[in-house]
Amino acid sequence: MDDQLILRNRLKEARSESKLSQSQLAELVGVSRNTISSIETGQFNPTAKLALILCIALDKKFEDLFYFE
Repeated sequence: MDDQLILRNRLKEARSESKLSQSQLAELVGVSRNTISSIETGQFNPTAKLALILCIALDKKFEDLFYFE
């Protein structure tokens, strides 16, 4: 496996589709707004548990939100 793989996400787009603010999504999944912001900008990768909770909250499949580049 390539060590250069970078996990990217489409969280901001999915959140916008759902008409949720960062604060609203953060409250839904039990994290801070800063955590949502950090995930969206790629500064922080969520744990597997948080990634799945985000998928459930946004009604998306994992591969719809997260991908390797």
